[in-house]
Amino acid sequence: MRVSGRVCTGRDRLHKHLAEGGACPADLRDGALFHCGPVVVPLSPDPAQPSDGRGGWRVVAAGPTTSIREEPYMARVIERFGVRVVIGKGGMGEATRAACARFGCVYLQAVGGAAALIAQRIKRVAQVHFLEEFGATEALWELDIEGLEAVVGIDASGRSLYDEVRDASAMRLRRLLG
Repeated sequence: MRVSGRVCTGRDRLHKHLAEGGACPADLRDGALFHCGPVVVPLSPDPAQPSDGRGGWRVVAAGPTTSIREEPYMARVIERFGVRVVIGKGGMGEATRAACARFGCVYLQAVGGAAALIAQRIKRVAQVHFLEEFGATEALWELDIEGLEAVVGIDASGRSLYDEVRDASAMRLRRLLG
């Protein structure tokens, strides 16, 4: 599938902050949260004063972060903020799978190792939040994305591609081993 529109990034510090009751300056309701710490460069000496409408920043790499690191927080973030799409790398745990089913969220698997290619899908940096508090990698970046390719890992009914592959592989291995 292809993802287009406003996507917010978040890693460990943001997820912990949100799960523990912290406010979110971006509207995540019905939105997308990308487990990513983008590599960004300022477009001007003062990125707070954008000259070309791109928020003063250019994303040069935007690879997905290993999502299981967010498992302690993800279900609470989905519930509390109404997130509908989570994008990351690798699988998620049972709490996230259950939250996807309960709140109608999907988890999408982006390709790891393709950070420069994913960055080409970012058309604009709309805003950045928590830059001073969390640093550039852990900040919440609001990105306008067009055509980001991803695979549905967990659907909105809680069906997990990871579980299906694991179970099918185990069955095949048992047959092969006799």
